[in-house]
Amino acid sequence: MATQGTHSSRTTAEKRDADERERAASRGEAALSIEQVTKSFGTELAVEELSLSVRRGELLTLLGPSGCGKTTTLRLIAGLEQPDEGQIALGDREVSSDETFVAPEDRDVGVVFQGFALFPHLTAAENVAFGLDDYDADAKDARVEELLELVGLADQGDAYPNELSGGQQQRIALARSLAPEPEILLLDEPFSNLDVDLRVEMREEVRRILKEAGVTAVSVTHDQEEALSISDRVAVMNDGRIEQVGRPEAVFQRPTSRFVAGFLGHASFLSASVDGEDVETPIATIDRDRIYGFAPEYDDAEIDVLVRPDDLLAVSADDDDADGRITYRRYLGPSVLYRVELDAGGTIECMHNHSETLDLDERVSVTLTADHELAWFPADAASR
Repeated sequence: MATQGTHSSRTTAEKRDADERERAASRGEAALSIEQVTKSFGTELAVEELSLSVRRGELLTLLGPSGCGKTTTLRLIAGLEQPDEGQIALGDREVSSDETFVAPEDRDVGVVFQGFALFPHLTAAENVAFGLDDYDADAKDARVEELLELVGLADQGDAYPNELSGGQQQRIALARSLAPEPEILLLDEPFSNLDVDLRVEMREEVRRILKEAGVTAVSVTHDQEEALSISDRVAVMNDGRIEQVGRPEAVFQRPTSRFVAGFLGHASFLSASVDGEDVETPIATIDRDRIYGFAPEYDDAEIDVLVRPDDLLAVSADDDDADGRITYRRYLGPSVLYRVELDAGGTIECMHNHSETLDLDERVSVTLTADHELAWFPADAASR
């Protein structure tokens, strides 16, 4: 019996070692690995059993509503907070676990804060050079010149922060964070302090800079358009957990939960019944092969089909041909968002060109114009 016990113990130990080697190998292929990380503040659970891997050279965005845990996750990666459970590794180097905690200054992580945090008494060039203590004078000057060129501010090195625009300050903050060549760069709501037009311009510029520098980056935002437009992948967070990770197109078009569907944009759900190869909705019959990932076990089932405002078109109609009536109208400049209460039950939203006008309470027929696969969910009994 003793021999059997020893053999069992060795087998368990060998398996544990093999699992650790496998995890280490997988970390080596990633710039960042987070495994089952949990963090609480008193009785408040901020992050719960969160796991995530970020590929080298990738720009990944943590997207979610306020209080979902995305900024806490960023602080855990930076070492500004210590997890209660779980492991964090940068490359193949473990920086946080039950046995290990590497201080922020030793993690080789750069951070770009919301307010840029430039030193007002230093010039742009001096701000960029601030973290280059290990460089000699010539190497430091060369690195600063290289980065000012990269961010398009080669002629602004002698300017002080108060002499720069918001977009220029952001680029200097980015250059300063890139200067020591960090293993990973963290961006905390990097565009929140900019006006709308500059925000669009700068997120494209920041993506260009990061890709030219070849740096791995994790960004945090609650702005859906920002996340979808700049990211290689998006991780949607809710209540301290990651709901879905994937390419922006995949997450938007094929959400795996109703929360993700709704958070990423206007989401309406058409009640539907599966009848052989047809999916019957109040406004259209949809071929079954246009429903993404539809499984055989849902034959003859009641489901909800996800439609976006640009998937639908409402037109004025007589009572005999109408599907419902307009109950809400929002003018957005280039477009107008209409809400239609369907006679069969439920509400949908349609997006029209600004030149196409429908009145409140007007009777309309609705056409499904989408030419792509449609996501679906098991029927929500509460909404029927």
